[in-house]
Amino acid sequence: MEFDEYQELARRTMNNELVPIFEDRLANFALGVAGESGEIADYLKKVLFHGHPLDRAKLADELGDVLWYVAALATTADLTMNELATANVAKLRRRYPDGFSQDDSRRRVDVRAEEST
Repeated sequence: MEFDEYQELARRTMNNELVPIFEDRLANFALGVAGESGEIADYLKKVLFHGHPLDRAKLADELGDVLWYVAALATTADLTMNELATANVAKLRRRYPDGFSQDDSRRRVDVRAEEST
């Protein structure tokens, strides 16, 4: 499945009629990203520090929830998932032209010197 196809399918369940104000939709979906990300962090805390086994299906389910909220937020902002993915890969290629390295991470070319301190 392509990102834009996923985004269109996710749009079906956004139910914007319940949250008709643009700014409220942005807030709703941004808070959804934060909330679902928190669920992932809490789950992985239990796996890493409480001795729970990693359940890949549960992790996939939670990651899918984050993906849905990202798609809903992008849709609300008139962005496409393909645009986001393409721009993100381009940014990472500029930042890490030969793949990740600690040196490139410290010398990020996409951040001005005063911002990286």
